[in-house]
Amino acid sequence: MDITAMKKEILDLRVKSVEKMAGRYSLLKLTHDNQLPEMLPGQFVEVRVDDSPSTFLRRPISINFVDRENNELWLLVAAIGDGTRHIAALKPGDTLNCVLPLGNGFTMPTDKAQRVLLVGGGVGVAPLLYMGAEMKEKGIEPTFLLGARSAGDLLETELFERYGRVCITTEDGSRGERGFVTNHTVLGEPFDMIATCGPKPMMMAVARYAYKAGVECEASLENMMACGLGACLCCVEKTTEGNICVCKEGPVLNIKKLLWHL
Repeated sequence: MDITAMKKEILDLRVKSVEKMAGRYSLLKLTHDNQLPEMLPGQFVEVRVDDSPSTFLRRPISINFVDRENNELWLLVAAIGDGTRHIAALKPGDTLNCVLPLGNGFTMPTDKAQRVLLVGGGVGVAPLLYMGAEMKEKGIEPTFLLGARSAGDLLETELFERYGRVCITTEDGSRGERGFVTNHTVLGEPFDMIATCGPKPMMMAVARYAYKAGVECEASLENMMACGLGACLCCVEKTTEGNICVCKEGPVLNIKKLLWHL
């Protein structure tokens, strides 16, 4: 699909449910009276925060999942500031104003024989669930590699298991293999493509691994964003092609454009 041709909409979405998850995380399921627009894995929405005196700008949140059967958009929210705390405190029936869909998503594999590894950490696992679901629908089963500090910090593992093989690392060894995602033994297997999202040090380590292994790799950057349209320039990233706005050219970029592995 030509992303430049995708229509961006401003919608008042209705909160259908709010599920408190591990730690500071909440899963919001949103719906609308009309059919939700087409959204791609790796894209994001800009959320307006109402009734928060200290929050003036919209908050960018990755698309966690699109349930077309129930006309739902899922957002996995980490309550780390006033804005996201207000979003996480919403209740069923409340309204959330969103601009969507924004940005460029992940490159979807087309060959059923492709071996694809999806690597996520923290709230960065969010866009990988939707990507895995879309891959499964096309007959391609991904391998997920999910990292967290401890077992209690892991998110949506049961949902990931619906769509592919799940490998886990925890820093304390409470679930899966002990260490970081780049220490997991699954990296000894051959892969044709890697997609990653999470803390920047984790993504940089994954990018370096992929670069050395000669594997195609895309990373979803989490630079600070405000407008979501490339106008404010607060999300600029230095690349091999010069400075770019992550919200417009990304958030998903091929690591060959990034300077991380150099």
